[in-house]
Amino acid sequence: MVGLKPPEVPPTAAVKFVSAGMAACIADLCTFPLDTAKVRLQIQGEVRIPRSPSTIEYRGVLGTLSTMVKVEGPRSLYSGLVAGLQRQMSFASIRIGLYDSVKQLYTPKGAESTGLAARVLAGCTTGAVAVTCAQPTDVVKVRFQANGALPDSIRQYSGTVDAYRTIAREEGIRGLWRGTLPNIARNAIVNCGELVTYDLIKDALLRTHVMTGEVSTKGMQLGTIPIPTTLNPWLCPADNVPCHFTAAFGAGFCATVVASPVDVVKTRYMNASPGQYRNVLSCLLALLMQDGLAGLYKGFVPSFLRLGSWNVVMFISYEQLQRALARARS
Repeated sequence: MVGLKPPEVPPTAAVKFVSAGMAACIADLCTFPLDTAKVRLQIQGEVRIPRSPSTIEYRGVLGTLSTMVKVEGPRSLYSGLVAGLQRQMSFASIRIGLYDSVKQLYTPKGAESTGLAARVLAGCTTGAVAVTCAQPTDVVKVRFQANGALPDSIRQYSGTVDAYRTIAREEGIRGLWRGTLPNIARNAIVNCGELVTYDLIKDALLRTHVMTGEVSTKGMQLGTIPIPTTLNPWLCPADNVPCHFTAAFGAGFCATVVASPVDVVKTRYMNASPGQYRNVLSCLLALLMQDGLAGLYKGFVPSFLRLGSWNVVMFISYEQLQRALARARS
């Protein structure tokens, strides 16, 4: 696997901001059907108000995808894509593109490297800010993905713009920010699971030169001159596509494990009819009473397939876009 070599000058915050949004959109285009399957499996078995006259049962990832294609047509796999891309351009640009800048703000002056606490704080901060700004796009995306499971006669929205208008008219402006608190909790966790894990794995790979087969220089000396233990990834030969793939895969798995319970509750609450749940806690209790603890990991396989593949595509695209844009500026 090959890719663009790192430029001598690291990319600016603006370049990272734009690259993150573009990379997230590329990842969404590649993995959106898995995200739709995840949503359908998460809301399956939910007691709906009003009750749907017909119920479609989904079995597993491939079963869900094949059932959707047979019953609703291939286009159903990308239901809500427009809102999804809108979400990524605003959401990922903030939570991923600004992560390094915020991380530096939390890093003490004069520190040789960034500690774990600063990375976690940066992930929580950018994740929370991103949700606050992009929540309406997430609500519309989830509604569209779930709406396709209903018969044509009771589907609520004819398009993305109609969905925004209908939700605002029937549920008020607050309806567009439904589920903000669980989404903030979820994305703070996901952001730490993704970005912090990716950051740590990539940093470890660069320091140990695992991806190049070289021996780590930590603690070694060249004659009487000590070799620095801190590396500039933009000048490191190990900062390549295999390194990004390995770090992204690990980040996707960690993020799925820690975020799935919050993600299930968030999806159900955002898709709920007005008055179905009093609050997020009542939604959680209803889920536990109906499905037990296993209900918190409903749709785990498609969640991992989607989040794992999404992370791989996104981080590889992000790293390459940064380099391409940085070279274009120079």
